[in-house]
Amino acid sequence: MHKKLYRMQLISSSHQSLERALTLLLAFESQNREMGTIELSEFSGLHKSTVSRLLKVLTAYELLQQNPSTKKYSLGQAVLRLSRSLTNSLKTNLVQIAKPYIDRLSYQLKETVILEILAGENMVLAYIAEGPRIVRLAGDVGDRVAFHAAAGAKAFLAFCAPELRKKLLGTRLRRLTKNTITDLEKMQSHMEEIRRKGYAIDNEELDEGTMAIAAPIFNYDKKPIAAVVVAGPPQRIGGDHSKSIIAALKKTAKDISKQFYYLNITPETDLVSG
Repeated sequence: MHKKLYRMQLISSSHQSLERALTLLLAFESQNREMGTIELSEFSGLHKSTVSRLLKVLTAYELLQQNPSTKKYSLGQAVLRLSRSLTNSLKTNLVQIAKPYIDRLSYQLKETVILEILAGENMVLAYIAEGPRIVRLAGDVGDRVAFHAAAGAKAFLAFCAPELRKKLLGTRLRRLTKNTITDLEKMQSHMEEIRRKGYAIDNEELDEGTMAIAAPIFNYDKKPIAAVVVAGPPQRIGGDHSKSIIAALKKTAKDISKQFYYLNITPETDLVSG
């Protein structure tokens, strides 16, 4: 009985030390400015001797580093390595991370849902979750889509940096159907409308007989990295059906964006309302 109590006390003490160390580490969360022992003690409410002991441990593991001149602390190399590992995994696992949400939306709407991602300077179909009513799409997984016509590509373009948008869009917009926007000025106005609403529509602009609605996916840097697309015949996607589709689509885009640490949704890029 005494041994069990002793083990519980050890675990409790260990948890307490860990929490205190994490409190000190998170003191550098908002900005990585140098702080000394006294300032960290005031921030955490811990005694200076406790702070000093924990700082030695965090420095030994390179989570913090000490400036030899000022004797103050800032984030260390281990944090940078962890950050690089995280950002690299997000880039390489984009489809894997988004897939369950795409599947869920397809099941919910009973429609085909697509993930479009930027690959180099091309927007490609990265994943397709086919609904029970199969849609004839103008492409398969791996195929490129036109930036000025595909819903997902337009959703991405509208929220990316102006320089990148200009580069990806080009100077000549090829007509693909009778509804394709081919005028650059009209396309710029269209981009503003997409930013205002938070979603893009392909009104049979890429392929006659197929309509699509898309919402952008953002990353931790508030940059668009992909788009979620719902595609189907105009009679199922447009009209009275579009309102519920858009709401579900935006929620899915927001949920996926959260997985990429896009947490600060602003009115301009609100993926839920609009």
